[in-house]
Amino acid sequence: MGVLFVIKGNLIFPQVHHTKHNERFMPKRIFVTRPIPDQGLKLLKKKRYEVDIYPKDQAIPHKELLKRLKAKRYDALLSILTDKIDEAVFKAAGDQLNVVANFAVGFNNIDLEAAKRHHVIVTNTPGPEINESVAEHVIALMFALAHRIVETDDYARAGLYKGWGPQLLLGTDITGKTLGIVGMGNIGMQLAHRMHDGFNMKIVYTSLEPNMEAEQKYGAKHMSLTQLLKTADIVSLHVPLLESTHHLIGKKELALMKNTAFLINTSRGPVVDEAALVQALKQKSIGGAGLDVYEFEPRIHPTLKKLKNVITTPHTASATVATRQAMSRRAAENIIAALSNKKPANQIV
Repeated sequence: MGVLFVIKGNLIFPQVHHTKHNERFMPKRIFVTRPIPDQGLKLLKKKRYEVDIYPKDQAIPHKELLKRLKAKRYDALLSILTDKIDEAVFKAAGDQLNVVANFAVGFNNIDLEAAKRHHVIVTNTPGPEINESVAEHVIALMFALAHRIVETDDYARAGLYKGWGPQLLLGTDITGKTLGIVGMGNIGMQLAHRMHDGFNMKIVYTSLEPNMEAEQKYGAKHMSLTQLLKTADIVSLHVPLLESTHHLIGKKELALMKNTAFLINTSRGPVVDEAALVQALKQKSIGGAGLDVYEFEPRIHPTLKKLKNVITTPHTASATVATRQAMSRRAAENIIAALSNKKPANQIV
């Protein structure tokens, strides 16, 4: 609260003046929509920010988020990819909100146009740790499918194993096969490096622009999506969810794949038409699928959970201690930069 003085005749009267948010005197307020690893929270508290955290380890209901934003004005919102950050959120937060720091690489949960209208900065948390973790998860799914790891584990646990047999639960080799990468970005490059150099896989890819580094280092061949689907033994999806990528893989695309080929999706669920995928898997027109994301997440199509040629993981491709701590730290650093009138390293708008 600042003090101004008003002169009336020969007298001076103090006048209390309420500034917009008393920036120089009040601590910055941050609302975190879900408990996250502590590295980022420690950074925020070290800056003496006032940090409020939604206490339940689950997605905050949209109405609850609006209620909290209306009840107490915040300078920053640290959101999770499951939070819908829409026009209603920006209105509830009011003019004080400066930045939304999304704890995710993707940001399809945020209405960017609404953010621009309300002059709010939006950031995300990409980084080498995430690229490596997701690439490793893709590889885990690939090998689990090829060597039928989940199926054979269930078989052994059920007491069905009675001794070695020459045709017992035969799988597929990966070495020397063709890997098709849809979207040769940072994760795609990590995947190409590991599978080309480590397992002598041939790399084919599709992306908006040719990736000369991938072609020079890994002998990757740029081709259309149609060509890739016809060629690859394993297809791995690494594209953001946009209007142009919604149902990028549907009935027509699945029909192009080899009946022995595997589809891996660690990007976003709606990139794949899940109903069409279920039919392809049931009919065994493709060999199998490894899925970390789902079209109607967190709901998983009940048939996917029953099929033996499918491996499902609960959106945990980046779920390692080091990676999630790095994401926490990066989100906090983005907030600190924005509230210090500096451009955040991961600013989207």
